[in-house]
Amino acid sequence: MNSVHHLSRLQMNSCKTLIRATLSCLDFRAGIPSSSMRRHFQGLRIKSHSSFSISRSFGSLATAITSEISDCTEEIVAQGVDFETPQDLCKDRVGELLSKTKDDVANLMKMERRVGNGDGESNGGERRKRWFPYLDRCKAEDTYLSSIEVLEAVDPFIMDPRKEKFRNAVNNRSYSVCLVVEGLSDFGNVSAAFRSADALGIQSVHVVSFDSSRRYRDNRHVSMGAEKWLDIELWNSISECFEVLKERGYRIATTHLGVDAVSVYDVDWSCPTAIVVGNELNGISKEALELSDLHCSIPMRGMVDSFNVSVAAGLLMHHAVCDRTSRMGCHGDLAEDERQILLAEFYLRHNKNSTRIANEYSRRKLAMHSKL
Repeated sequence: MNSVHHLSRLQMNSCKTLIRATLSCLDFRAGIPSSSMRRHFQGLRIKSHSSFSISRSFGSLATAITSEISDCTEEIVAQGVDFETPQDLCKDRVGELLSKTKDDVANLMKMERRVGNGDGESNGGERRKRWFPYLDRCKAEDTYLSSIEVLEAVDPFIMDPRKEKFRNAVNNRSYSVCLVVEGLSDFGNVSAAFRSADALGIQSVHVVSFDSSRRYRDNRHVSMGAEKWLDIELWNSISECFEVLKERGYRIATTHLGVDAVSVYDVDWSCPTAIVVGNELNGISKEALELSDLHCSIPMRGMVDSFNVSVAAGLLMHHAVCDRTSRMGCHGDLAEDERQILLAEFYLRHNKNSTRIANEYSRRKLAMHSKL
């Protein structure tokens, strides 16, 4: 019986080796079609620019490196790229993330971000009615790439199921509802709130720092990597955070059980709203309550009078998404150009190799233009 199992394993290993050896000799080309052609992504129509190509050729198994560990699929990428292990991809990095400065966290976002609140900016000739943080450009080497160029560069190096997942996520994303967590002292709660935001299509989350003299209690594997796909902004004070959010057009809704609180079921969530949840022990701070536009609460039907803070955040976001879907037909409300930019952002966040691929694309673009 053991010999049969041994033979079966040998056959499987031989098959895998044959497949990998065959793949390693393939030549991958990412061409930009002519201006008369269009590439279609679900929910997006991508216009192309001048034609040139990127070529990848692998002559040995050593240069064919896996870059899609998280989906248990294999992709071939350029020689010299970093290899991300399953342990790296599963590690909850929320603790590491929140120990960084505001500028460090901002640098994790790849596309250029808007300066200020965006008032008066236009979107296809129309005034932008709600906040969207990104410009249609990304710094690559000594030049800038547009979102379409980022997509053209990185697309050949991402497996189709992963690309489909990106497109579905982007089509259901919105900045019209954002989450603010104020002074949470447990990484587990922060991570769980991030995971709920990502799952519900809420792209923007804000963290107002807790007392720096107290350390967060570590709780790994709760966020499941959700923080990688969110736009996270760190703030030193609640007043600073609220001031910027109001400039961006958000109504501030704090969770509070006071007599003036309205039920979450009576709130119109189609209005751009920032949902604020407070510290596990003390709840929302007095300053946050005074600066907010409304206080809301989840009706309680049992003997206890509150939810765990991460559960409350999840319930509030879920109801906001359901209410928006009921009123508007869907939660995701990004314009076509915004979906294209956010998709490019996701492509660049995919793994460490994506930025390198974009940089090489930029170098080839500059080299081609210098010959003209």
